[in-house]
Amino acid sequence: MAGVKVPLVAMHHAYVVTERIEGIQNMPNVRDHDASVYLRLQGDALSVGGYEANPIFWEEVSDKFAFGLFDLDWEVFTQHIEGAINRVPVLEKTGVKSTVCGPESFTPDHKPLMGEAPELRGFYLGCGFNSAGMMLGGGCGQELAHWIIQGRPEKDMYSYDIRRFHHLLTDHRRWIRERSHESYAKNYSVVFPHDEPLAGRNMRTDPLHEELLARGCVFQERQGWERPGWFTPQGTAPVLQYDYYGAYGNQAHEDYTYGCLLGDEYTFDFPPHHDVIKKECLACRGAAAVFNMSYFGKFYLVGLDARKAADWLFSADVSRPPGSTVYTCMLNHRGGTESDLTVSRLDPSPQASALAPAFEGDGYYLAVGGAVAQHNWSHISTVLQDQKFRCQLIDGSEDLGMISIQGPASRTILQEVLDADLSNEAFPFSTHKLVRAAGHLVRAMRLSFVGELGWELHVPRSACVPVYQAVMTAGTKHGLVNAGYRAIDSLSIEKGYRHWHADLRPDDSPLEAGLAFTCKLKSAVPFLGREALEKQRAHGLPRRLVCFTVDEKVPMFGLEAIWRNGQVVGHIRRADFGFFIDKTLAMATSGTPVAGRSRWTS
Repeated sequence: MAGVKVPLVAMHHAYVVTERIEGIQNMPNVRDHDASVYLRLQGDALSVGGYEANPIFWEEVSDKFAFGLFDLDWEVFTQHIEGAINRVPVLEKTGVKSTVCGPESFTPDHKPLMGEAPELRGFYLGCGFNSAGMMLGGGCGQELAHWIIQGRPEKDMYSYDIRRFHHLLTDHRRWIRERSHESYAKNYSVVFPHDEPLAGRNMRTDPLHEELLARGCVFQERQGWERPGWFTPQGTAPVLQYDYYGAYGNQAHEDYTYGCLLGDEYTFDFPPHHDVIKKECLACRGAAAVFNMSYFGKFYLVGLDARKAADWLFSADVSRPPGSTVYTCMLNHRGGTESDLTVSRLDPSPQASALAPAFEGDGYYLAVGGAVAQHNWSHISTVLQDQKFRCQLIDGSEDLGMISIQGPASRTILQEVLDADLSNEAFPFSTHKLVRAAGHLVRAMRLSFVGELGWELHVPRSACVPVYQAVMTAGTKHGLVNAGYRAIDSLSIEKGYRHWHADLRPDDSPLEAGLAFTCKLKSAVPFLGREALEKQRAHGLPRRLVCFTVDEKVPMFGLEAIWRNGQVVGHIRRADFGFFIDKTLAMATSGTPVAGRSRWTS
């Protein structure tokens, strides 16, 4: 009706209520995660339900349907009865008093859909509650009210924000159906730290996908993109078409290499591939590593008011000469961090190329994490509309690849590939140039997200493979290796670099996050969120984002509590093992101001 895409599917969801059970009154509510079943006390009886691998999709919804129920399909539901009997044997001799089977909406990640629709300003979603509406309704309703009235929720609601999904996916029927099915079927599965979906894969692949697959890449999925996770030395691990876990007449995959590699990591100890990722990290610290970061969002902000828009949008001073690249944040009106990204100033050009659109006035090239590209796009678009800036936001994400070469040997390697002087004097940190790589025009940026000497090459799609191959050939004698995002996570936390939403959230200010250097507070230039930052600086910080090291060699994953003097004072947001320093590291918020880098002992 309104042109808004809502990525959910309807399924039959059921529970039954037993006859009276003598002595059941004090039984606690029970979830059996192995049987994927729950048992909930209901007076002197139990209600029993669960999440099966073969739920019934509601294919056609009548316009006249309202508050109706379906007949229970016992062939589907019997598995839950068997699981319940295994846990509570008395149920085998207990009758069923009533059944309830109705439609319920499920989403691709089993989380609600909330917030302003990216397609239509002023149209808000509050749906897709995945059978948890009673549990989540109060808090979500309150935050949605703040969202509508104030423009933003008070709490960090990104995990429920409709803008977490890329617009290419939100009306893709296969992706929505497959991912919603898997999320439903695995609802009671233990959530292991490095698990990946098997459903809805290979939706968005970059030009290097096949090249890296042949070199042993084990891919991760982020918003439809296949991105490198790590590289196995034991052959190839392609992601196969979703088998619905053998349901609906599908043949379940046997000897599925990718699935087996994921299953090997179903542990809360260090994963079995720990040493493989260690080699990637230490190669980057000691020689060089190449990271395929092509899934990044790549936007152009151009037009007559582009400089005004950039001054207002970005917390840092990005209005520097063309050729400069700046790491910056984007804030909301409360001073919360909506994004961190790099912004590169462009020379105007009357003619479009594969590396920049034609534009008059000012122009900027934005590189943002691919998993949050839609969130960034929506935030920028909203601000441009609200402020009535005369400029365009252009999406070049699918047109460009991004190859990052990092490590002390990166200059030596790239000097053989690029037709440019890469010395400090000729190519300083935080600058960019158009250069030729293996005969192809690319944009080279001297940046690092792992804390080493390095460059990013932003490459036209058609040139990605030859440029990558030229880099690998030049790097052979210098110890260059392929590396993935598991290595990036480790390398970046060793340097204290922030990951947006993993440890830097919309309810954190840059001052709290140790990113005051990204804010042009010493200038008189107004920017979105400035007033809130000035108030916070005047009143003092209520909390700090700090980095901890752990003396014991134990894995940590996030959400662990931080105790000080017998009191909980915060929690871990993100944790990883730092292979170079040989310690577990963690980024955390502390409600008590903490100066500098601290050490935590349990």
